[in-house]
Amino acid sequence: MINDKLIKVCGMREADNIRDVEQLKVDMIGFIFYPKSPRCLCELPAYMPDAAKRVGVFVNEDKKEIEILADRFSLDYIQLHGNESPEYCHSLRSTGLRLIKAFSIARRKDFENTEAYEKSCDYFLFDTKCEQHGGSGNQFDWTMLNSYKGKKPFLLSGGINPYSAPTLKELRHPQLAGFDLNSRFEAKPGLKEVERLKFFLEQLGK
Repeated sequence: MINDKLIKVCGMREADNIRDVEQLKVDMIGFIFYPKSPRCLCELPAYMPDAAKRVGVFVNEDKKEIEILADRFSLDYIQLHGNESPEYCHSLRSTGLRLIKAFSIARRKDFENTEAYEKSCDYFLFDTKCEQHGGSGNQFDWTMLNSYKGKKPFLLSGGINPYSAPTLKELRHPQLAGFDLNSRFEAKPGLKEVERLKFFLEQLGK
């Protein structure tokens, strides 16, 4: 069922835009705390989501800093996009935080990297492998998803655009939990086009 899939909109910064996107009844809204990202959230917006879950995105960040920001921004999930070890993830999760671990995918063998993280994360996120940490806007070959044999549910990211819905509706992986939307729905980095999102959700049947 495509209707039960989670929708996460990532890389948001502006209060009015956050409010408008939340009104589309998305499940998660992501905030990037990686200084090198053009979507980095440097200060608390005047509005933060109330109904949608708040996801903080970090890259190889100090554990204490994550805990501080998780408290300050009342984050529901921590999404890790760097080279964090399974032990690091377990340590962070043991503090009560819920974790999403991102994996860069370019070939079928890349899914083997998830095995060591099965017990230390709540979700995986599969994104397109690129030189920077996420946000390339490019799509990997989604037919490779059938190579993932793990038991952990995952979010699909990387190059999803307003016209991807028909293809996404054909995906049948039992662990596919939802979709992560970012750069292909933007007017500029950090500012989402609400009409593009609305069109996509309608096409998806949400």
